[in-house]
Amino acid sequence: MSGESYETERQAVEQIKGARERIGAELSKVIVGQQETIEHLLIAVLSGGHCLLTGAPGLAKTLAARSFSTALGLSFKRIQFTPDLLPADITGGYILNRQQGTFELIKGPIFAHLVLGDEINRAPAKTQAAMLEAMQERQVTAEGETRPLPRPFLVMATQNPIELEGTFPLPEA
Repeated sequence: MSGESYETERQAVEQIKGARERIGAELSKVIVGQQETIEHLLIAVLSGGHCLLTGAPGLAKTLAARSFSTALGLSFKRIQFTPDLLPADITGGYILNRQQGTFELIKGPIFAHLVLGDEINRAPAKTQAAMLEAMQERQVTAEGETRPLPRPFLVMATQNPIELEGTFPLPEA
């Protein structure tokens, strides 16, 4: 490795480290005692991954997600998963524009940079499949048309214990 290449990489690492410290400090003002969660969120967004948060209700998981997206300047949406949630409730769907006589896509909440999927295992398999397509392939298929999701794209999900009534098992993916 040449000296110039090494220096460029070192500077990039220092920039990432500085950004991580600034974001962590900003989030620590709002979220107290959740430093490990903040670190995991930063790792997920930098690596292009997703997070599954577990914990009792009232531990500020939604606040953490919203604050994290604000600190990074990302759009944020929350999806409350329920047994009657349909895939189109996540992806969106087409509606008729009567004035133009055409169908227009109304994008669902999945088209945000950071999506909080609350109680993801309360949704049936078809709805989970729509969410997993977005997470794995960074795209959404609505009415047979595939559309890319914004970059970066991060899903933070929470789940209920599987023993609770009204939950569905999550696929291994």
